[in-house]
Amino acid sequence: MKILIVAATTEEILPFLKWLDENPSDAHQIDSLVTGVGLVATTFHLTYVLNHNEFDLIIQAGIAGSFRKNLAIGQTVFVVSETFADLGSEASDGQFNTAFDMGFIQKDEFPFSDGKIHNPDAEAAGFLRQVQGISSNTSHGQASSIDLIIKQFNPDIESMEGAAFFYVCRMMNVPFLEIRAISNYVEPRNKDNWNIPLAIDKLNETLIGIVEVLTLAQTNP
Repeated sequence: MKILIVAATTEEILPFLKWLDENPSDAHQIDSLVTGVGLVATTFHLTYVLNHNEFDLIIQAGIAGSFRKNLAIGQTVFVVSETFADLGSEASDGQFNTAFDMGFIQKDEFPFSDGKIHNPDAEAAGFLRQVQGISSNTSHGQASSIDLIIKQFNPDIESMEGAAFFYVCRMMNVPFLEIRAISNYVEPRNKDNWNIPLAIDKLNETLIGIVEVLTLAQTNP
């Protein structure tokens, strides 16, 4: 199996890369792609790579903020749907109108379904809590904007790349998974409450576990 691991930053998957150097896989060819932060960089770099290579599976791994206090800091989750949370226009009263509300995109126009992009293979990661994500080039940290996001989208987590990853993978028809570890809660910004090192540790434990399971399945069909 040919697998591509995608991350916004090297730091997010560095423990996995070190583990892979020490435990090279005979069962799989595993490559990595660091796209850079944000929706635009993710779209460009992933599309470029997929135009020049074929993969059996792509895994995006990263950290995320949670809107749900019942998701623990450090918990790794499996993202089953993504939404572009900043694609649209702001009205004079502060209301956000999505590109779907404005009629620029139909809510069920491929790869969207009711304005979201879904992972058709969501059941593949039943060992993780399944969540719905939003993606924005702006990480939210003000109470009023957070309240608007919750009212508009009712999301579980927030990242800056997930929706672009979903979009490219669906458009290119490549099987994919997105896993995220919770580094913070989406609340008025207070980085003293964040725990990025813990999130990265737990993220990479899960990523290593997924590769080990895939290797076991490949060697013991």
